[in-house]
Amino acid sequence: MSDLFTTIPVAPEGFRSGFVALIGRPNVGKSTLMNHLVGQKIAITSPVAQTTRNRLRGVLTTDQVQIVFVDTPGIHKPQHQLGSVLVQNASSAIRIVDLVLFVVDGSVPAGRGDAFIADLIQRAGVPTVLGLNKIDRQLPEDAEAIAASYAQLAGDRDWPLQTFSATTGEGTAALLERLTSALEPGPYYYPPDLITDQPERFIMAELIREQILLQTREEVPHSVAVVIERVEEDPNITRILAMICVERPSQKAILIGRGGSMMKAIGSEARQQMQKLIDGKIYLELFVKVQPKWRQSRSQLEELGYRPETE
Repeated sequence: MSDLFTTIPVAPEGFRSGFVALIGRPNVGKSTLMNHLVGQKIAITSPVAQTTRNRLRGVLTTDQVQIVFVDTPGIHKPQHQLGSVLVQNASSAIRIVDLVLFVVDGSVPAGRGDAFIADLIQRAGVPTVLGLNKIDRQLPEDAEAIAASYAQLAGDRDWPLQTFSATTGEGTAALLERLTSALEPGPYYYPPDLITDQPERFIMAELIREQILLQTREEVPHSVAVVIERVEEDPNITRILAMICVERPSQKAILIGRGGSMMKAIGSEARQQMQKLIDGKIYLELFVKVQPKWRQSRSQLEELGYRPETE
């Protein structure tokens, strides 16, 4: 059996644990919240919507509780096969957890997208907390209308409501207390010092994709996939070869940039983020490959690691 499971201690009396899915529309701050709660960056974030593509688990362990957060892609109307897989994976996550934290953008009133997701969660019959994120962005004159719209959304379903800001940390301690009290007594699922169950290669690829989103913004939004082709570890240096997949030659040209400037910027920033994961020097080599319409092809999606996740 793997060492991962042989190092799991017996939980003390009264210890609580469980899996909590972070569900919501794109760009409401689910990944930012998970990074804040576990105390380390394990999920990429960017101003671009639909940044998260995989169900990513972040583990928070205290003396009283172990919460396994399941970060999910934003639920939206899919425009291609990739979008359909992402929404399917987010929806299926609802049915395999102990608790749902329905994260909404608390800087604006509830909309039709929020009501759609609320109905989806309600049909699953899973205990739910409605979390209003981004309260630091609320305008004073809008606060009353925003609070009323979400109070109705929560009240109609008998869900507790918690306000917070994942960016500033305001209200997150109270949110954590709410989530802890909603979980049942249970065991450690992971060693107490583990913060994610994702392999290092997955996080490396995500850190590269994050820099592509940040550096190119809307020019190359969601037509990018990153695959770590090779990792070679020597005593003094780790060599990483990564493939960046795009759909059009024009996107390849943008990623490379004039004289390779964009590729150098992406590689430099991604390498700095990877340095926080890996001891020693890192040599990162990137290359770009054009695969037309990969987001529409189920076989290409599976080759790039985007598969419908089973419950």
